[in-house]
Amino acid sequence: MEIFEISKGLLKEEIYSLTSQIRRSSRSVCSSIGESYKKRKYPNHFVSKLSDAAMENTETQVWLDVALGCKYISNEKYQSLDDQCEEVSKLLTFMMNNPAKFS
Repeated sequence: MEIFEISKGLLKEEIYSLTSQIRRSSRSVCSSIGESYKKRKYPNHFVSKLSDAAMENTETQVWLDVALGCKYISNEKYQSLDDQCEEVSKLLTFMMNNPAKFS
């Protein structure tokens, strides 16, 4: 939700590129986790959907890098959001490595 809020302030020229992409990737993290949880009784499918979430999380980080490089967000905001993405990455990795704990 924080990414959605900051994306409201991006330039209008970015609406179909950066704004749209960062919103989609960050939302896909949540939806992929939700989908994985519904399939938690099937470890391979569970891990596959978590892998999708991890990929979308990485894409979100790349778009944050772009936003910082273009000076659309402050270093402080970037660091805060990047740290949160790193924490999500750690949690996803734990879940992928331990699917039995979630079934």
